[in-house]
Amino acid sequence: MKALVQRAYGPPDTLTWEDVPEPVPRDGEVLVRVHATSVNPYDWHFLRGEPYVARLMTGGFGLRRPPVGVLGCDLAGRVETAGTRFAPGDDVYALLPRGAHAEYVCVREDLLAPMPANLTHEQAAAMPMAAVTALVALRGAEAGHRVLVNGASGGVGTFAVQLAKALGAEVDAVCGAANAGLARSLGAGHVFDHRAEDFTRGGRRYDVVLDIAGSRSVFACRRILARGGTFVAVGGPAGRWVQPAGHVFAALASGLLARRRVVLADAVACRDKAAILGELAGLVEGGAVTPVIDRSYPFDDLRAAFAYSEAGHAKGKVVVTLGVPG
Repeated sequence: MKALVQRAYGPPDTLTWEDVPEPVPRDGEVLVRVHATSVNPYDWHFLRGEPYVARLMTGGFGLRRPPVGVLGCDLAGRVETAGTRFAPGDDVYALLPRGAHAEYVCVREDLLAPMPANLTHEQAAAMPMAAVTALVALRGAEAGHRVLVNGASGGVGTFAVQLAKALGAEVDAVCGAANAGLARSLGAGHVFDHRAEDFTRGGRRYDVVLDIAGSRSVFACRRILARGGTFVAVGGPAGRWVQPAGHVFAALASGLLARRRVVLADAVACRDKAAILGELAGLVEGGAVTPVIDRSYPFDDLRAAFAYSEAGHAKGKVVVTLGVPG
């Protein structure tokens, strides 16, 4: 089969197209033919091996070379071999540790969920990492709450605005002026222009501040947290040595000093990924959530998809299709 293989850290052009053996499922796994995948910051942090501090952590990137050959955590495809829960021909999607940037992948059945019936594979591939992160981040939100999404026009942000609205919350957004219309169309009320306004000095108070962009410290954001409010750290500015990990860890530490509730939304660490994907499928099929796709690339242009995603200007998700018929 064909796969885009990583053998060293570096820019997208260090990835190489290779013919590799088709994987054979073990007990508890099924073989899935990948119809579509996507590119996330999670993927290109692994591609670059950055921030460098992550190479020193347990479960990190590997000190001098990457520990894995094939990247990609978002999967939408069709089951090829029979399992105990899924049969050949079932359309599924999943959030994987890695390995989705290939024509076939073996997946544990407990990671798979039936694909939303009203989505194409391309649309479904936009969901796993971003939508699971957004839903985990909003677990403390409920009807009547006020929620602020800082970084509302990216992959996680576009899902977060819709999900908060679906939960019955009042949602405000922070993004660039060019994306204000998109944020409003997804359900945001007031939209802050991140270049022209400091949302931490706007006088509004929020029950949940979901920080994806990392453009303000938790000390600044505490000014807009309502009593009992929660600051949710998702990401932060990219950097070679420490960021965005430094911003997230600083937020967690400063939460203790500021006496505010600060939590980390980590989709990768979730143990119930398939159940969350099932919950998201229900919201999609009910019309409450729709994936936002900025660009779609063919599989042969996956390196270009990496480059565009890493530039940080995508509205919603960057997806990749494998041109599989049916």
